[in-house]
Amino acid sequence: MQKKIDTFSSFWTYYLKEHSRPLTRSFHYIGTGLGIICIFIGAFYNNLFFILAPLCTYGFAWVSHFFIEKNKPATFTYPVWSILGDLKMFVLWISGNLKPHLIKAGLKV
Repeated sequence: MQKKIDTFSSFWTYYLKEHSRPLTRSFHYIGTGLGIICIFIGAFYNNLFFILAPLCTYGFAWVSHFFIEKNKPATFTYPVWSILGDLKMFVLWISGNLKPHLIKAGLKV
């Protein structure tokens, strides 16, 4: 049994290791990007898009965990930190600053 993680800093390393495959991360980028787009469309045009945001985000993420990474999504154990981890990974990827974090977590890039 894994020890409970009690800081986001420790969770971040765990989170990256749970997303070790580039294809898993790609599915997360697509889902997170679509989720963000749905939130903006929901806020400015049609509230029904708010329902699509978590479906897009979690749909892409969970498919990648079950079929590519073959592990359990962090959302099931750490729901809030998982969302923050998704957003942090997405922003670091968009800005081109994710690679040092992956290396520090001990992942091949």
